Amino acid sequence: MIVLERPAAPARVTPIAPEEQRLVLYNVGWETYERLCELLEPTGVRMTYDSGSLELMSPSRRHERYGHTLGRCVEVIAEELDVALEPGGKMTFRRRDVARGIEPDDCFWIAHEAEIRGKEEIDLTCDPPPDLFIEVEVTHSLLDRLATCAALCIPEVWRFDGEQIIVLCLRPDGTYQEVERSPTFPQIDLNGIVPFLKPDPHRDYLTTIREFREWVRDQIRKGNGHRA
Repeated sequence: MIVLERPAAPARVTPIAPEEQRLVLYNVGWETYERLCELLEPTGVRMTYDSGSLELMSPSRRHERYGHTLGRCVEVIAEELDVALEPGGKMTFRRRDVARGIEPDDCFWIAHEAEIRGKEEIDLTCDPPPDLFIEVEVTHSLLDRLATCAALCIPEVWRFDGEQIIVLCLRPDGTYQEVERSPTFPQIDLNGIVPFLKPDPHRDYLTTIREFREWVRDQIRKGNGHRA
């Protein structure tokens, strides 16, 4: 039987956002967070932990589609540029020493792929965090997820709000700076990805991916996709 410890003060609940189910619990201990990770893993509920504050989010259909498609686009780009990549999916990243935990919509090791290759368990106290972290935000998080990414030393975040992809890079001072081009894939104009992320009733998913692959190849043929 799992027993959750009593918080230092009564937990407070923040009202959910309109489109996606979001709520925040306060005064949640680390042990409780870890146990909830185990209990809720099969449910698809996403969690963000920030020094005792815990956000739980049930993603919408739109959120999940955006995250999956953008992650697939990253794989296509890597394939066409012949770049090694290790997927991390939606796995939970957490470190007790900084009291933070988070789950991406997708993530990848690229620069550090060789260090992760073949590993079945990741320990952020000794293993590198993912090089690329995908964050879909069709509704705003009630916690500062970027601050959690920074605490976990994630170097690059792609944030998609349904209209544009914003590239954020971690600076030495521990904050993120918006940049025009991804340092991971500087050859690709990310604005060109957005039309392929939008649902189209006249184009099925696999057709979209095939057309995206042709777009990437066209970028390469035009000289926009040569290695930096």
